[in-house]
Amino acid sequence: MMPMPRYGMPSSQSAFFRSTAIAILIGLAALVAIVAATLWLVGETHIYSDSLDRARQQRAAVAALHILILQAETSQRGYLLAGNESYLEPYDSAVAKIGPQLDRVRSMLTGADAAPTAGRLVATVDGVLAKLKETIDLARIDGRRDAAMALFSSNDERELMVDEQKAFLDLVAQADHNISQSVERQQIAISRLRFVIFGGALIIIAVTVGNAFVVLRYTRRLATAQREVQELNAGLEERVRERTSDLGRANEEVQRFAYIVTHDLRAPLVNIMGFTSELETSLAPVQAFIGRADETNDPVVKNARLAALEDLPEAIGFIRSSTRKMDGLINAILKLSREGRRTLKPEPVDLGTLLQAAVESVRHQIIDADGTVTIEGKVNPIISDKLALDQIFGNLLDNAVKYRDPARPLSIKIRIGKEYGRTISVAIEDNGRGIAKQDHERVFELFRRSGVQNQRGEGIGLAHVRAMVRNLGGDITLSSELGYGTTFKVILPKDLRTVTGAD
Repeated sequence: MMPMPRYGMPSSQSAFFRSTAIAILIGLAALVAIVAATLWLVGETHIYSDSLDRARQQRAAVAALHILILQAETSQRGYLLAGNESYLEPYDSAVAKIGPQLDRVRSMLTGADAAPTAGRLVATVDGVLAKLKETIDLARIDGRRDAAMALFSSNDERELMVDEQKAFLDLVAQADHNISQSVERQQIAISRLRFVIFGGALIIIAVTVGNAFVVLRYTRRLATAQREVQELNAGLEERVRERTSDLGRANEEVQRFAYIVTHDLRAPLVNIMGFTSELETSLAPVQAFIGRADETNDPVVKNARLAALEDLPEAIGFIRSSTRKMDGLINAILKLSREGRRTLKPEPVDLGTLLQAAVESVRHQIIDADGTVTIEGKVNPIISDKLALDQIFGNLLDNAVKYRDPARPLSIKIRIGKEYGRTISVAIEDNGRGIAKQDHERVFELFRRSGVQNQRGEGIGLAHVRAMVRNLGGDITLSSELGYGTTFKVILPKDLRTVTGAD
């Protein structure tokens, strides 16, 4: 026998699946980490962006307030120097805007760090506005421009302006610091995001390359194994053909042997049956003679009378029943032998029509049993041996009627369906007396029967059915429960020519 090649495929296959699963998990973990880190860094960037926006708005608001105060101071100086009332228009406009702008700046300066600065700014702005108003009122209302100029040139005015300038510079510096800090944090977050994306991409690329390498290596091994399997199959098909041919020849030998044996057994059986008839014929005058003999106490005569009138007829009856049974068994073996030697004839067969004809052949028995038969399903015509199919389904339907349960009306359901591949199935289900589980295989054996033997038969029906089904390239199975019914399922090829090799 050709040695089987050792591929080592199971361990290689498990290693492939394991490494692929690990690679997928690593890639998935890297992807989840990238997404999580990206979401977190995007959130941080959004926070820093809001902080930068607030710092810029704060700086702009402080600058706008400073400009308004400078506008008011410039207008005050122009009025004090020129004495022209028109110079006070910018002052009035600026003073009207300084209050709301100061409130806006103060609302922006929140937090413990900004509270002192906000308080100092408010105090400084209030002081500046008060001095400006005081000098303008001296010149406008009291007409004391000299006193107003002196107050404008005083040290208090200069110190107040210095404080004002310092307060604004501090606020602008603080806003610039906040802007710089927010920009720096944004840059850090962007750098981290870039690092996470780049690192994650490297991990995913590495996992993909590694997985591709594993797949390529496994594919090469698989291709090598397939080539070896193809080479093995080439020799295997030849060996299968040889074994099939040998099996066919052996089967033919078995069939010829069975035919010869049964033929040779029939000759002595015929002789036994003939001599039994002669013996029975010869016994009649002996019985008549014994019957006319006078009663006597002679033991010899009594024994002769007993033998002629009782023992010999009983023995002849046993011989006749045994020869009839043996004749039935020989006929059954001959029937199986002839069926095995019969050449199958593939032809188109409509299963629905064939099953309906099989039902009609037992219709009168079904009516006597107060039964019903239903046929479900439909398939396209198949190519098979019509005579064999007639015998198969005729036997199965006859069994369903023969072994019905007298306690309930007979019900037979025939289901036609498609199986996997190029096969069809026919299931015959009845509600008869059923078959015990231990007898499910036994009923297919030759001369074996199940249950109470209250029906005539030699026990060859199901053996004959299975032989014919297998001869057609199919199989038959049964499922049954004692007391509930039996279902026989016949699986047949759609085209018998694929089995026999016929055109």
